[in-house]
Amino acid sequence: MPFTQAYHEWMAQATVGLAPTPFDAANAYIGVGNGTAAFDPSQTDLQGTSTVRRPMATGYPTLTGNQAQFQAVFAETDANFDWQEFAVFNAAAGGVMLGREVQDLGTKVAGTIWRMTVTVTWAAS
Repeated sequence: MPFTQAYHEWMAQATVGLAPTPFDAANAYIGVGNGTAAFDPSQTDLQGTSTVRRPMATGYPTLTGNQAQFQAVFAETDANFDWQEFAVFNAAAGGVMLGREVQDLGTKVAGTIWRMTVTVTWAAS
């Protein structure tokens, strides 16, 4: 997942102990939307006209080595539209968008429950 400029700034703050809102079980959300605009690091939110954010499922996020996994459950009445983009946030609204992916994940319809897992890997460049 490509990182946003806002996330890079968040990391800089965390590095020097300025304690920004963490991407933890109490604050992390996965958002999905129907936007198809290409990713740009300056983006701060999903780009679609239909978007929904859901909080972490029990036990998430997890961290193993340099990989974090975020998971959210989208209930029967949540996000029933074409899923074309997804992102990880540290707030239910606003906050910092860690990164955003543009990918056709299909169309969620009423009456279905979808579980979304996002894996983020940090690597030295």
